[in-house]
Amino acid sequence: MTLRLPVRGPFAVDAALAASAAHAVPGLERVDRARRCVVRLLPLPGGPVEVSVRLAADHVAVSGEFGGAADEVAALVRHWLGLDADVARIDAALAADPLLGPLVAARPGLRVLSYPDGFEGAVSTVLGQQVSLAAARTFTARLLTAYGAPRPGGLLAFPDPEALAAVPLEELRAAVGVPRSRARTVLALAAAAADGLPLGPGAEVRRELAALPGVGPWTVEYLALRAFGDGDAFPSGDLVLRRAMGAESAAAAVRRARAWSPHRAHAVFHLWTEAAYR
Repeated sequence: MTLRLPVRGPFAVDAALAASAAHAVPGLERVDRARRCVVRLLPLPGGPVEVSVRLAADHVAVSGEFGGAADEVAALVRHWLGLDADVARIDAALAADPLLGPLVAARPGLRVLSYPDGFEGAVSTVLGQQVSLAAARTFTARLLTAYGAPRPGGLLAFPDPEALAAVPLEELRAAVGVPRSRARTVLALAAAAADGLPLGPGAEVRRELAALPGVGPWTVEYLALRAFGDGDAFPSGDLVLRRAMGAESAAAAVRRARAWSPHRAHAVFHLWTEAAYR
């Protein structure tokens, strides 16, 4: 089965593929930039289903055996790739900024990429705290290898919150290779998600997330940007972001970004793409 999903406005396809490749976790997804294709599992009510997503300038084609779940697949992909964002209006608002203007001109239609699976994104974000993007991918791949479920096609399904919450602390720490405090945060997050903490589009859970051990402002804002769809989310503590802005501190970054509101998430993605993805 193949769905053809129209894209609202221009679409910076190469930038989306570059960001996808930069974040791709072995075993979780495959990115073929030459074919403009991403293959990964989508979490559906009946279980994870593998889809192949081809990106084009005016549409996205989604292929897979998802049968009667076409509406759910379409909604997940539209959120994941930001297909409904009014990028023409957002680009126009950001183009006047001297820092962002050249980036907007270089990549019109850039979109904020989210996570198709909010729990997967939350755990990956925690594992990525205070480490490089490459290290974050490595830690997530180790977790996936240890606790993921093999699926037809060769990908591994990310463990669900209940399964991950039941893993002993020392076992998780050894399997992933992270400090005990980081493993404790992953388990606390899994337990909260198993208890019903929402981690998907539209979630307003900053306070609940911040109350978990080891979850700080960067993690909360990063998830607001890449999982909850908050168009004004701004992880001011992000080192790559601050370097790209030339900001000496998180407070300085916040002051500099005031003019970008309420589109700070798109501004962040422009800066990340230029500094780390391209």
